[in-house]
This record gives sequence, C-alpha cells and structure tokens, in this order.
Amino acid sequence: MVSSIPAPAPAELALAAMQESRPRGRRMPWLMRLGLGIVALLALLAVVAPWVVQDPERQSLRTRLKPPTLEGADGRAHVLGTDHLGRDILARVIYGSRVSLVVGLSAVLVGGLIGSTLGLAAGYRGGRVDAVIMTVADAQLAFPFILLAIGIIAVLGPSFPTLVVVIGLSGWVSYARILRAQVLVLRGREFVEAIRALGGSTVRVVLRHVLPNVLASLVVVATLELARSIVLEATLSFLGLGIQPPTPSWGGMIQEGRDYLDSAWWISTCPGIVLMITSIVISRTGDWLRDVLDPTLRGE
Repeated sequence: MVSSIPAPAPAELALAAMQESRPRGRRMPWLMRLGLGIVALLALLAVVAPWVVQDPERQSLRTRLKPPTLEGADGRAHVLGTDHLGRDILARVIYGSRVSLVVGLSAVLVGGLIGSTLGLAAGYRGGRVDAVIMTVADAQLAFPFILLAIGIIAVLGPSFPTLVVVIGLSGWVSYARILRAQVLVLRGREFVEAIRALGGSTVRVVLRHVLPNVLASLVVVATLELARSIVLEATLSFLGLGIQPPTPSWGGMIQEGRDYLDSAWWISTCPGIVLMITSIVISRTGDWLRDVLDPTLRGE
C-alpha cells in the first residue's frame, strides 16, 4: 500500500516563499565589533572622565616627559606617560575624545540639516532651484577647504561654535548631492504622482513620503561624515585654528608633541593612534551600514 502525502496548502507555500525571499542581514565582522567596542568604551570614559581620571590640565614638572609607567614620581600612574608639562597623556586623550565627539556630532547635525534641506529642494523642485543649488555645491567643491576655514576663523575668531560651523559647512555638499539624486528618482514614482494628484501639498509629499525613503542613505552619509568631521577637527587644532589650549584635543596634542618625537614619542603617538582607530572604525561602520541598508548591494 502506498501512503499518500498531503500536498501543502497554498498559504503554507506562500509563507515558505516569503521566508526564502526574506533578505538576510550581513553580520558585522568581529574586527569591526572589536573596534566599535573600543570607540564605545572611549565615549563612555569621556562621559565619566571627571570621576575616573585625573585633571588633564594638572602640571607636575617633576614628572615631565616621563614614559608610560604604573607608578610615577608623584605617586600616580601614568599609563600613557606625561607631556612636556607633566600632564597625564591618558587623561588628556580621554578628555580630548569629548571635544572630538561633540564637535563631530554637532558638525554632522549642522551639515546634515543644511545639506538635506537643499538636496530635497533641488531634487524635488528641479529647474532653476536645482541649478542654483548644484552650482553653489560645485563651487564649494572647487574651493580649497583650508582657505575657507582660515578666512572664516580669521573673521570670527577661533572658538567652539566657529569650529562647528566651519566643519558643518564643509560637509553639506555630500548630503545635498546624494539626496538630490535619490529624490529625482522618487518624484517620478507612481505613489508620489498619485499623492500629488489627490491634492497633497509639497511639504506633505516631501516630509511624509519622500524623506522616509531616503533616510537610509542619510544615515550612511552621516556616519561617514562623522569620521571626516573628527579628522577635520584634529587637523584644524593641529594648525592652531581649532580648540585652543589648555583645553585638550587630539590634534593639539599631536602638535604639542611633534618637537619631542625623538625623546618622548608617546606625546604625539598615543592621540594619533586613538584618532586613527576612531576614524577607521566609524568609516568602516558607515560602509557596513551601506551594505546592509542598500538592497542593490544585497543582491535583491
């Protein structure tokens, strides 16, 4: 006797097909997870710095230019050594992360708001609005950023708000160009045309239907711009145009230690390594988010 196996129901077949076609997220590589853990630990230490590390501006000439040690002449541990004024390098690196992260996030917020607004306007309105915005963007790309930064800081003076504005203005072009390209495609889609035909206002169409479809790209661009903003802040501080001493910053620490590279290499090397790791990890995270959020890169 041959037993008959009942055929699966249509609903079961549909459920199986949906499970097979469901996109599988890409798992974050272990090396990137390790890097993110290091950056997260650094950010946590920056928040609790007043309770876990010594004063970064505390000077002790008895312990100046001391190599990394667990017990210095003043009875304190200097895990990353001291600088030419006897200040603890570890404390200054941790406090410097506050400056880099706050400046980077603030600059990303400023650049993102300006670039996203202009990119949405250029892509959705088109015509003369698009031509004017893209002409300004191309003109800024052709103008050397360092000259723009020097000019603005020379007029306004070096300060935290000025630094945020300068770095934010340098990054809005990336948001504008990418969002414009995506909005140009979206504005011709059927659902947008249908909403406009039903009397939907421009603001409603952009905020309720266009913007949610470009948020994934906005997150990726913001992550990549965060790494660039942190490096730019360090560059300007190295040149004396950013955070002014005695406030610790990674770029300023590298500049202070360049005269002691042959005798006290740790002054510049330690903040330089932390800056390199932070920028690489954030950039790689942006690449990973792009692979996860972009369906064309997942082979869909």
